[in-house]
Amino acid sequence: MDEITPFRIDIPQADLDDLRERLRRTRWAAQLPGGWGRGVPVAYLRELAEYWADGFDWRAREARLNAFPQFTTRIDGQDVHFLHVRSPEPDAVPLIMTHSWPNTIAEFLDVIGPLTDPRGHGLDPAVAFHVVAPSLPGFAFSRFPEPADERPWSIDRVARTWAELMRRLGYDRYGAQGNDAGALVTPRLAALDGEHVIGSLITAGLGIPTGDPADFEGATEEELKTLEEMSEWMSGGSGYGPYLAARPQTLAYGFADSPVAQLAYLVERFKEFDGWGSGAEPIDRDQVLTNASLYWLTDTAGSSSWTYYEGAAGLPVDQREVPTGVTHGGSALMRRIAERGNDIVYWGEAHSPSHMVAMAAPGSLVAGIREFFRMIR
Repeated sequence: MDEITPFRIDIPQADLDDLRERLRRTRWAAQLPGGWGRGVPVAYLRELAEYWADGFDWRAREARLNAFPQFTTRIDGQDVHFLHVRSPEPDAVPLIMTHSWPNTIAEFLDVIGPLTDPRGHGLDPAVAFHVVAPSLPGFAFSRFPEPADERPWSIDRVARTWAELMRRLGYDRYGAQGNDAGALVTPRLAALDGEHVIGSLITAGLGIPTGDPADFEGATEEELKTLEEMSEWMSGGSGYGPYLAARPQTLAYGFADSPVAQLAYLVERFKEFDGWGSGAEPIDRDQVLTNASLYWLTDTAGSSSWTYYEGAAGLPVDQREVPTGVTHGGSALMRRIAERGNDIVYWGEAHSPSHMVAMAAPGSLVAGIREFFRMIR
């Protein structure tokens, strides 16, 4: 029951040929008036799809992922795929890192090296980590079984799965870090397994006002303006969240049959989160296409949206079981709100140009992780 099996990514060439053929045979929609206001512009997406078909090197990205040891194990009826990269440093801290949505473990490619081998990256070797980076259930190589398990994949269920994974790996004392969907799993893992988790570190999401008048006590004019802008951003956008929560199967047909449909949906999320289409994207297209390829080649674009249709999407939970840190925290007002329900010991002021911090600003994320766990270890 505790078996852990080595894993290596090896996509059949026939699958890559099929992807390229589908991209080249795309039946392109007519351009509607309104530019990005109507969705992803045809010219923008067409250029990106042409690069995916004829310029993007999947084998190079595959080799880069395979440079890290990978494994699978079955927990609670679900095959869990994960990277497990041991540090050469004798006092390294085990760290489970949970990726974001719509993303995959590929978002960690630029942070694993400095975290596990700081000496080799010019950093102080006194702070090092054994990194465990699982693919969330329903994402990439952690595919859902067929037929699908009817039990919902709640954040609690993922957190319990992660706790069991760390037990199987022999880690009795470990840290947890996450972004976006991972920022929901991480504090829940701390709350459920506080006996073993030494600290919960997320990139952002704590301290968002809930409407309680107490949230705004002592707020400055500038802080109130920032919160108003944040509220407008969170309430706007394409409305993808409610649709995913209500009708995910309908979208899944397009994701499974058309790589361009899947790519358009993914790029639109990056537009909403990170300002794509501005001409100064904070994440390069090879990174985005690596994630798009992983979704396509494993047919998991539909199942990866479970955080919405299972009602798990939301904000990180408060917990006082273990110390909490936030690497890209936001205003002092948000910290004051977060402190009401969390033992905040680190509130980083680093700014990221992107919601996907590990890809857009890996240096700032590495610095935040190292500083937090240096404080609490």
